[in-house]
Amino acid sequence: MEIEGTNNITDRLHNVSRLFLDTAPVIYYVEKNERYLDCVKAIFDRIDDGLIIAVTSPVTLAECLVHPYRRGIVQLQKDFFDLIVNGENTVFTPIDQTISRKAAQLRASHNLSLADALQLATALTAGCDAFLTNDSEIKHVVELDVIVLSEMTESNQGF
Repeated sequence: MEIEGTNNITDRLHNVSRLFLDTAPVIYYVEKNERYLDCVKAIFDRIDDGLIIAVTSPVTLAECLVHPYRRGIVQLQKDFFDLIVNGENTVFTPIDQTISRKAAQLRASHNLSLADALQLATALTAGCDAFLTNDSEIKHVVELDVIVLSEMTESNQGF
């Protein structure tokens, strides 16, 4: 369902009202990653403004918290938790039996890792229009528009 021929993030998000946030974009935003900050900040500004509803999952939360727990950075733990679970215009979606079954189907048909299958199943079950990630291995999943941040060109990242 990818919009063919465009690496412009504005174009890619034009018809997106619900966007699933995979782990990497959240980390880039919270930790202010220099390479991706302009792009993810523009996306999170759209979420804050209510133009897009963000959807997250326990997998995103758990993966984002690993580094802050290892390093004992309490403020970073809080920042991730607040954004993922209580963020403005953000829906934290628990993994249930419906998502688990869908994840098994996706894993079987696309040879995905369990974490990726759970993320994609959550996005599909929550009615997301697109899946924001930086994992290009997920692009072969056709059930959802997969937006890979590294494929968005620098000159096209602004809104």
